Parts: sequence; structure tokens; C-alpha cells
Amino acid sequence: MNQTRHDGRSAADPRPITFERGFTNQAQGSVLASFGETRVLCTACVVDSVPGFLKGKGKGWLTAEYSMLPSSTGERKSRDRGGKVDGRSVEIQRLIGRALRAVVDLKAMTERTIWLDCDVLQADGGTRTAAISGAYVALHDALTWMDEKRVLRAWPLTDQLGAISVGVVDGLAVCDLDYHEDSRAGTDMNLVMTGGGNFVEVQGAAEGAAFTRAELDQMLALGEQGIQRIFEHQKAALGS
Repeated sequence: MNQTRHDGRSAADPRPITFERGFTNQAQGSVLASFGETRVLCTACVVDSVPGFLKGKGKGWLTAEYSMLPSSTGERKSRDRGGKVDGRSVEIQRLIGRALRAVVDLKAMTERTIWLDCDVLQADGGTRTAAISGAYVALHDALTWMDEKRVLRAWPLTDQLGAISVGVVDGLAVCDLDYHEDSRAGTDMNLVMTGGGNFVEVQGAAEGAAFTRAELDQMLALGEQGIQRIFEHQKAALGS
């Protein structure tokens, strides 16, 4: 655990984390989430309608979209066009939506939808976890706006939410992988947790050799510590 990584961090250290609120002025919630060199713009927009399957049921809805800008990676990424979204983006936006819905009481929202749009401006590993952690802050601001407009039955957020990547790189379990580590990791895992310490999602797979139970326990412990750090930064950004 005392071994240092290529950027000088210890195994347990996440990258520098910031949440810059009010990054744009049109959405009800807007946050630039930065994890090291990874930058994700997370916006939350409130729409006065719900999908057809929820009409007349007195419940709100929350959904997400995720995309990477063409210049977010070393080689230009083509834009999604004509309604076609690549499989990776579909998987990630579904993850973001269900992760946030895990800490929202939809009955408290009335029949309104919150769209969480997570756009990767710069990718250096951990874009999906940065998106989830930033989207939580944007969602908090959008719900505060709704509360001020008196369109909520009650405060919908039931818990805090954060996410982080962990993995095994060169035989060492580490937290919050950048691209240099992620591209070489023997095991790659993403964790989503609530403020109460419960898991919302655990996504992990061996990229090479199978990982041991001891390594799994190490990754879970490192991820839990890292997400606690994210919670601290979220609270500081929200002033609570």
C-alpha cells in the first residue's frame, strides 16, 4: 500500500477533485466535474412532463444522456448522429440514470422529468464515475430550484451518491485510475455508493489474469475510502 504510482499518488489517493457549480447559466443545475485531467460537464434540466408510462401516476422521472466530445480524446471521436449512439455511451448513460434514481424519491417530484446530460470535455480515465459524482451535484441544484418554485411535494433526495474507479495495476490495488493506469490494468472496476455506505453498482472484470478475493477486498476498501473523499468535496461545493 505504500508503493507510489506513476503520478506520485499512493494506492488510496484519488486525483484532485473539484465540482464547479453554475458552469453554464441556462440549465437548472450545471457542474463541471474534474477528476485530475478528466473533465465532465454535468447539467440537469427540468421538463414539465413525464414519459408516457408515468402519465397520470403522480410521479416524476429522472434520466440521463452521456457523450464524449470529438476532441475529448487523443484521436477525434465522431459525434453520435441520426439518433445512433454507440454501445458504450448507451451503457454509461443507463448506469448514470439508474444510479441517481437509487437516491431519489420520484413520488416527491410531481409529474416532471429531470434530464441529466453528462458531456465529457476531456477524457483521462474514469469518465463514467466523474459523470455520476458530478451529476449528483447538478441534480441537487436542480431540485433546489424546483423547491424554490414550490413544485415539489417533499425533498426528493434520500441520500448522497458518489462513484469511483478501482483496479489492479502491476499487482497493486489502486483507487481512481487515470488513462495511463486504466489502459494497463489487470482488473478494472467501477463502484457506486450512497452516503449511507450501501452499494448501488459494482462493475468489475479481469482484463488479464483473474483477481483474488484478497484483491477484491482491497479494491472495495480503497473505493469506499475514495468515495468518502468525493462526498467531502460534494458537500464543500454545495456548502453543506
